[in-house]
Amino acid sequence: MPALRPLLLLLASISFGLGISLPLIRLEKLYFFTETPSLIGVVSGLWTQGDMALAGLVAAFSLIFPVVKMATVYEAAFGSGRFPAWAGVLSKWSMMDVLLVAILIFAAKTSGLASAVSQPGIWFYAASTLLTAIAAGGMGNEKS
Repeated sequence: MPALRPLLLLLASISFGLGISLPLIRLEKLYFFTETPSLIGVVSGLWTQGDMALAGLVAAFSLIFPVVKMATVYEAAFGSGRFPAWAGVLSKWSMMDVLLVAILIFAAKTSGLASAVSQPGIWFYAASTLLTAIAAGGMGNEKS
């Protein structure tokens, strides 16, 4: 597993970049209006509309949190060789954003107000989360 870790982390980083910049969801309203927001677009839109607290919360859990987790795994893999004990808590929240977007898609589909279809961004974001988790797997048990 340690031999694959650099490749997994590289793929996780690329997937994260694509996941936050590509559209997450396509919302079609009344067959005329279509929106395809990216995660960065969602945070930016919330901020510019005055929902700064919500924008901060989404940015913290969707952008900052995954970067901190990836940086922790990078540091453990290529730096100190140790995975901090507190980092295990991060994995409990790993798929939260993917779950939130899935709930949004479900809500839009069942409300009848809009048609919602997942887009590549959500799949890249999910891949990044999974690849980071796999790369971090077993790090607490490895000896330097």
